[in-house]
Amino acid sequence: MSPDTSPTPSADSDEDLIAAVPTGSERGLVILPTYNEVDSIAGIVEGVLAQDRRLSVLVVDDASPDGTGALVDSLAAAEPRVNVLHREGKLGLGTAYIAGFRWALERDFEWIFEMDADGSHDARYIPDMIAATGRFDVVVGSRYTAGVNVINWPMSRLLLSYYANKYARIATGLRLADSTSGFKCFTRRVLEAIDLDRVGSTGYTFQIEMNFRAWKKGFRVGEVPIVFTDRRLGQSKMSGAIVREAVWRVWALRLRSLIGRL
Repeated sequence: MSPDTSPTPSADSDEDLIAAVPTGSERGLVILPTYNEVDSIAGIVEGVLAQDRRLSVLVVDDASPDGTGALVDSLAAAEPRVNVLHREGKLGLGTAYIAGFRWALERDFEWIFEMDADGSHDARYIPDMIAATGRFDVVVGSRYTAGVNVINWPMSRLLLSYYANKYARIATGLRLADSTSGFKCFTRRVLEAIDLDRVGSTGYTFQIEMNFRAWKKGFRVGEVPIVFTDRRLGQSKMSGAIVREAVWRVWALRLRSLIGRL
């Protein structure tokens, strides 16, 4: 069951809103890495904040040339639950999330989410993921637990994703239907236990690595079903280099675990 949420009265002043946002273990942070997402980011942020008053947003922008960072600055000036972390250039998805994790841990958030900023992840699943933290330490929004729930992908991309997850299960031994999903929630104790300096993946293998490291630390990693819709705006950041990284790095993770060097 999703947590009880109350609508935000439109007449709230900034002071009232700040006072109404819970602190400490009742708070969640949704991390949104961005690079050229100016057309979608405002709607994504609005959708996230509408789910629960306990949620805040951190946009990690890699110096988007389209003005994404400046737009989010304006959103943050009007809404205290919106935060921005500006980086000097396009430094990669994995390092963006690591920076966001550190920011969240310094501010005592209990639930730390990963979420795409392109519209492919629907914020309405966030309450279900928060509820699932009662059973799991890492909650993965899964495209493949209840059949194949992907909209608007070409068959080639769908097959690549589906079989990449099968490959990851074989290589790592971690029994997830969707270990490459970029929509997930970590409880803070997981991120506190993982040595973030040792996380080496930069592309989409980052998702597999974080799941694997959490699992090897003894945390419960589970899935809740979502429907994934291919990005409506912008261009996919998938590349051949990302695929090649995934092919070898999953086996490297397994080997390091076996020899105690994870």
